[in-house]
Amino acid sequence: MKTVVEIVEAHRSRAMTPAQTLARTFERIRAHSDPAIFISLRDEAEAMAEAEALAGPDARDLPLWGVPVAVKDNIDVAGLPTTAACPAFAYRPPHDSAVVERLRRAGAIVIGKTNLDQFATGLVGTRSPYGVPRNALDARFIPGGSSSGSAVAVAAGLVPLALGTDTAGSGRIPALMNNIVGLKPSLGLVSTRGVVPACRTLDCVSVFAATVDDAWTALAVMAGFDADDPYARRRTLDPLAKLPRPLRVGVPAAADRIFFDDARAARDYEAALARLGSLGATLVEVDMAPFHETAQLLYDGPWLAERYAAAGDLIAASPEAMHPVTRGIIAGGAQISAVDAFKAFYRLENLRRIAENVFRDIHMLAVPTAPTVHTVDEVMADPVTLNSRLGTYTNFVNLLDLCGLAVPAALHGDTTPFGITLLAPGGADALLASVGRVFHADTRLPLGADARAQPPLAALPGTAAGDMVMLAVVGAHMSGLALNSELRGYGAQMVAKTSTSRDYRLFALAGTEPARPGLLRVGGNGGVAIELEIWSLSATAFGRFVAAIPSPLSIGTIRLADGGEVKGFLVEAEATAGARDISSYGGWRAFVTRSPAPV
Repeated sequence: MKTVVEIVEAHRSRAMTPAQTLARTFERIRAHSDPAIFISLRDEAEAMAEAEALAGPDARDLPLWGVPVAVKDNIDVAGLPTTAACPAFAYRPPHDSAVVERLRRAGAIVIGKTNLDQFATGLVGTRSPYGVPRNALDARFIPGGSSSGSAVAVAAGLVPLALGTDTAGSGRIPALMNNIVGLKPSLGLVSTRGVVPACRTLDCVSVFAATVDDAWTALAVMAGFDADDPYARRRTLDPLAKLPRPLRVGVPAAADRIFFDDARAARDYEAALARLGSLGATLVEVDMAPFHETAQLLYDGPWLAERYAAAGDLIAASPEAMHPVTRGIIAGGAQISAVDAFKAFYRLENLRRIAENVFRDIHMLAVPTAPTVHTVDEVMADPVTLNSRLGTYTNFVNLLDLCGLAVPAALHGDTTPFGITLLAPGGADALLASVGRVFHADTRLPLGADARAQPPLAALPGTAAGDMVMLAVVGAHMSGLALNSELRGYGAQMVAKTSTSRDYRLFALAGTEPARPGLLRVGGNGGVAIELEIWSLSATAFGRFVAAIPSPLSIGTIRLADGGEVKGFLVEAEATAGARDISSYGGWRAFVTRSPAPV
């Protein structure tokens, strides 16, 4: 199994091309021969054409250059049906979801849509008319859900990266069951526009990968405010950093730990806590009762009614079209009254305040991802009770607006896995990843179901405070152009190719060497979208870079096509008097390529 980092490095070194990588991906999928992993696959010739189009030098700096990605089939991908694992619900979206748009801009290639528990309702991975994906470690075990196909695809080495969704643990339980990493971002950090809702107020898009660094690379691309998503939040994504000192980690009090008589899981958890201690963490016992009470609200309160709001029309029109277990669970939401809902809302706010107080004394929680693991046969015999047990340490997370990172912690000779999940208040995604990457590397566990050892843990960028700044460039600093090497000299790395909102004009400034453009915001007065690239660099390097910017250019805030904002190059309005308006080209690269006399 190659990691995302290794694939991108192979493409940049020309050891492999994106087309070769994609061809091998389709070969592995055919050889693995599990029709329950994918609900639909891209036409191979079409996907190969997309890969071949990424062969040019302009693509080499993309953070996911040529990386194959699988997408859970409740997330829209243009050209492929969205089913939510329910054929009667299926539709063909005209556009990519917001998150798929961002992945494509970063160079990723979507290869197909993966199986799931129908309507993302379940933690087991067995509630789909498209079959049960084989657990990558051992076919006896459930694959975990609801993002079953995505997790199995990564663990089996079919793709290095896959998207899931997470409302009550769907991005974490499958990671545990397949010995991979599951990253659940803070609510609103990643757009859910183009995602079939389970509970719109709680849903988020999650990431499956073999390593924390791979998952983090994807999250850095996916994160960003989306003005067209009513549940998006203006949250920043801090960079990875060294382990904080001191590091205080909350753990359930010994007498209150729940494993449903799984003694080995209890020992594995003790060993994981000892490992955290050896890495410098101070363990602090906390009362988990408020968290467990919060979890109970998820299926006894208005959030069950919210699931009914998403799927109730189908239940009313064609009840036989739904999986019987899924239908039985969601149908209960029709009985929730407004009075019941408000009582639950009030109680949840009290519980959120209690949780806030818990986190005043700790940086994060470290809990078992699940108390135990189950076989397919066991779940088929008791689908509701065992599903509920799997959610013991996951169901409260989104209700309390926590971010989470599930990482492998043990893998036994009989292929039984164990994992822990790090949890922290929303906005602390980087803290969890910074700790989780070190913990996972220290376990020395193999990657997924592969016998291959983890690659060495990459060194973090040498930033004084660990903070990074995103910078939009529109001219000669873009990849492949005259001043790009200057930007690289500051240690900058490209994050994405995108465009401004339709509020700008672009001018070719006279008398500059090399030739430079000027980007001017004009609001609704005839503005257009202008091509740009987003690069990340340390705050220290950003300061040095800005200090060298010549007049009449300056750094301001640029509004992006997706509604987000980023720092970038702007020009003083006075400097555009008499300058050539080149907005019709759509960007500086097109202008210098097509214009015989740029300035």
